[in-house]
Amino acid sequence: MTPPPDRPRLEGLGTEAYDRRFGRLDEMSVAEIVDTMTEAAFAVPRAVAAAGDQIDAAISAAEPGFAAGGRLIYVGAGTSGRLGVLDASECPPTFHTDPGRVVGVIAGGRTALVDSIEGAEDDSAAGAADITALKPTPDDTVVGIAASGRTPYVRGALQAAKSAGAVTISLSCNSPAELSQHADHPIEAPAGPEVVAGSTRLNAGSVQKLVLNMISTALMVRTGRTYGNLMVDMQATNAKLRQRAIRLVSTIAQVDAGPAEEALDAADQEVKTASVMITRGVDADQARKLVDEAGGRLGVAIGLPSSRHPALS
Repeated sequence: MTPPPDRPRLEGLGTEAYDRRFGRLDEMSVAEIVDTMTEAAFAVPRAVAAAGDQIDAAISAAEPGFAAGGRLIYVGAGTSGRLGVLDASECPPTFHTDPGRVVGVIAGGRTALVDSIEGAEDDSAAGAADITALKPTPDDTVVGIAASGRTPYVRGALQAAKSAGAVTISLSCNSPAELSQHADHPIEAPAGPEVVAGSTRLNAGSVQKLVLNMISTALMVRTGRTYGNLMVDMQATNAKLRQRAIRLVSTIAQVDAGPAEEALDAADQEVKTASVMITRGVDADQARKLVDEAGGRLGVAIGLPSSRHPALS
């Protein structure tokens, strides 16, 4: 018997499956619960590794548009939506991106970040409207995130994004996933049944967190926002980060902490600018010009690729 449209068929989805290994969970001691969840979590890196080729293809497709100034837009509902907003919110402090470059969209709006609005995930028209409101372009990439691989809100968002010419990626934790049919580059990374059956904030959520980290980080690295693996576009907005910035400049420019701190003060706490000032013997304005002319790539601006830097190679 075919279920009505408002009662989707969930049988057969790995994320909904019951696993007898966890059947006595409520009788376990705390130590047993911890051990059980730890053992189950080993499925997460295996699932991500198995989807490596799909992740590679998706990021490679997103790179040209992002390098040209396009946006990375995450869209999801519930836990999936919150994870997208989380990854987007961490890009400005980590990579000094404009908040509009990586955007998180969640079904039900910002209220859904702290209050459960689970019914919002069933509204495909709302997903389409929320993406349309962002006026996506062919340089933008829209990543639809849904552990189940079937969320109507996300489906509507992907359809609207594709109609606008944006690059579309789906991220699902079931295979085959319905959403894969609506994305240019589907990613399917099933991690099997959850310890608490159907609670996709567990392994599925961890899979999604890892993949989103890979997408945003790879795009940032490929567009010059690191030097080697150093976070050279970070914002020194507190005491801890200021000390990190001093260490970065000291390492890159191969000077003591004192000169590194002086250069940072003159460079408005910009690690790239301060590093170029010291290595090239120029002032802050000239250093910024050299960084701009290098397309933001510090190795080009200082004339020393990370692979040849004595502290990095």
